[in-house]
Amino acid sequence: MAQLGGLFLAAFGAATLLPFQSEIVLVGLLIAGDLGWLPLLIVASIGNILGSVVNWLMGRGIEHFRHRRWWPVSEAQMDRAQRWYGKYGVWTLLLSWAPLGDPVTVVAGVMRTPFWLFLLLVTIAKTGRYAVVVWLTLSV
Repeated sequence: MAQLGGLFLAAFGAATLLPFQSEIVLVGLLIAGDLGWLPLLIVASIGNILGSVVNWLMGRGIEHFRHRRWWPVSEAQMDRAQRWYGKYGVWTLLLSWAPLGDPVTVVAGVMRTPFWLFLLLVTIAKTGRYAVVVWLTLSV
């Protein structure tokens, strides 16, 4: 069970803006073969999705800090991200599986994307990515 906990934490951290690599942990556990692929897929997906939910929640509250002097994101960067999301829409959440997809989940919160739609699209993207990693690992 400690293995699943470690995978959950790696997947959760990887979905935030922290530099984690959950795929390495997932592949290592798949190769070890101590656990079946389905529990690993489920735990990695749930951890990564919940990490994205934290990003969405941060995005919902980010506007309160936007004009503070210490805020690390410039006004121009925030405006550009919001324009980009406004142009391409919620479907960009299907790219949340990609390495640069985590900021999109923050912007989705800023843009007040409905939670149910956010959760649906992020679940498809994150679970799909892990399913591909599982399939590739077990196919070798």
